[in-house]
Amino acid sequence: MASFAYILAVVALLASCHAQYNYREVLQKSILFYAAQRSGQLPGNNPIDWRDDSALDDQGNGGEDLTGGWYDAGDHVKFGLPMAWTATTLIWGMIDLANGYGGDRNDAMQSVRWALDYFMKCHVSDNELYGQVGDGHADHAYWGRPEEMTMDRPAWSLTPSAPGSDLAGETAAALAAGSILFSDSDASYANQLLDHARTIYDFAYNNRGIYSESIPNAADFYRSSAYEDELCWGALWLYRATGEQDYMDKANEFLPQGRPWAFSWDSKEAGSLVLLTSFGNSNARAQLEDFLQSWFPGGDIHYTPLGLAWRDTWGSLRYSANSAFIALLAAEEGVLTSQARTFARAQLDYMLGSTGRSFVVGFGTNPPLRPHHRAASCPDMPASCGWDQASDPAPNPQVLDGALVGGPDDQDNYNDDRQDYISNEVACDYNAGFQGALAGILQL
Repeated sequence: MASFAYILAVVALLASCHAQYNYREVLQKSILFYAAQRSGQLPGNNPIDWRDDSALDDQGNGGEDLTGGWYDAGDHVKFGLPMAWTATTLIWGMIDLANGYGGDRNDAMQSVRWALDYFMKCHVSDNELYGQVGDGHADHAYWGRPEEMTMDRPAWSLTPSAPGSDLAGETAAALAAGSILFSDSDASYANQLLDHARTIYDFAYNNRGIYSESIPNAADFYRSSAYEDELCWGALWLYRATGEQDYMDKANEFLPQGRPWAFSWDSKEAGSLVLLTSFGNSNARAQLEDFLQSWFPGGDIHYTPLGLAWRDTWGSLRYSANSAFIALLAAEEGVLTSQARTFARAQLDYMLGSTGRSFVVGFGTNPPLRPHHRAASCPDMPASCGWDQASDPAPNPQVLDGALVGGPDDQDNYNDDRQDYISNEVACDYNAGFQGALAGILQL
């Protein structure tokens, strides 16, 4: 039975959470951010009035329809690995922190369905999976609306002769997680997702390789460090979706070793440790505790003077938000519960305004006004948009609601400048753990 002191601490945390910031509003705006990132033919209920249909000619080398999915960041490339990790992470929050989503869960499910549909389109045969649409270099030479792009948008696929176990393993994870998420509301769709997940995982497992060696264009933007973590992660999600021992056996071939660096699009070990803990693995539980303690104050992670657990220069807030998400999921498993929730809340509050400014576009006190995002920098149609807008010091004409910016340096210095893409770019993966952590706090 919980001690009286522990109950008081939880009550105090709960009260302070809801007293200080409107986490519900931020969650809703984060869902809107993903609507702003949509590629393809938009639905009639598109809530972003400054976005319209775009990239309707995206196709594979055999003419396959590759429309849809999310633009990666402030640009218009569709990078498969970070997009798939984003989907898996968002779905995880919708499954295990569902009460935190409350009445917004259906909107969130429809949001992530946009990516799941795209992944199934990319899976054009048992042994071919498209992993990228758009040349990153050509795309970055263009500043303007996605609706007005004219450059060629080549597509690259993974095959047995050009493997990518990391990208394929992560895509399988996203689809398997999606099959769990939709199992109650749309069983036929869930079965379709699971069928694709099984086949893609087999392709990943049987054809080993790092995707950014098979798709060199991706290497300058999202170079992958290994594929073993995705083969573990993908197998664990398939085990959770099916209960089949074969998937646990495969996961056990690639168990995390040592302390994870972070939880991110390139590093799935911390997520696998949470899943393994939920399946009763005591070794994983000990590793998970070690990971969390390294992030808590007094651990190995550098803390800024104002309290951000700062892991790296690029997307500093993303790493902190992802660790907050892992901490809240670990707390649900009874791992360092009080410390984990206190850490997560402090990190989220840093992002929402505890330093005197918000780092979320469209929310709170002194939020970012100039995120590095091409579409949001453009005035309303039919006004033209180009490189003049990239360097214009005025706030973005469009408010990219809910987007978490890259964040400050290791001394809390932050620059709200559209041209400072380290501080001020936004990305699909930046909001993934962040959104789940918001749901975790709301679930309390």
